[in-house]
Amino acid sequence: MITSYNKAAWGDTLIAVLAPDQPEQTVKTAGAIAGIYDAKGNPLGFNFFNVSAVVPIEGRGQVTLTETQRLALNDAITAAGLPGALPLAESPKFVIGKIVAFKAHPKSDHLHITQVDFGSFQKQIVCGAPNAALGETVVAALPGAMMPDGKIIWPGELMGVESDGMLSSARELGIPGAPDKRGILLMPDSLPAGTPFDFTKAEAVVAAQA
Repeated sequence: MITSYNKAAWGDTLIAVLAPDQPEQTVKTAGAIAGIYDAKGNPLGFNFFNVSAVVPIEGRGQVTLTETQRLALNDAITAAGLPGALPLAESPKFVIGKIVAFKAHPKSDHLHITQVDFGSFQKQIVCGAPNAALGETVVAALPGAMMPDGKIIWPGELMGVESDGMLSSARELGIPGAPDKRGILLMPDSLPAGTPFDFTKAEAVVAAQA
């Protein structure tokens, strides 16, 4: 789930995105809440208007909700008679992974199909970085991640091959001092697969690779 708030631009409205837009979707509005649903009635997101009447929200752009805030917003959804709810707990979206399989994309001369181990699970991610290679320790933006530039990562395809995330460069991650050259951010091999990516320590890693 991605939640964002920008009082100057949208007024006192919290936007919660649960899933990507679909070709067919409907909007149900009740009171100060609008729910967006796919053709099967699954919730894709909610807009909470006058959200401060339910919970106080601080910040601008992407915001992180506490469990207490999520519970209060879910109570508001239920009280409005709308189906669906916000998840109460989520796994990290920027995670350290190890490339455990690496092969050429059948329809591209520069893309590769990687299998990335995250400790308790693996994902297939298509990558075009010139420094991606078998055995490298990388940073992956998993589905549901919002990049610093506002792009949201969802499962998709690259030239007909499924890709479930994005191996990220220092520039895409918004790390100070990130080089302009192409290439994903390579992390120390001592970091275990599945470790949440620590943005606060990444600048030192970038500087060491400069």
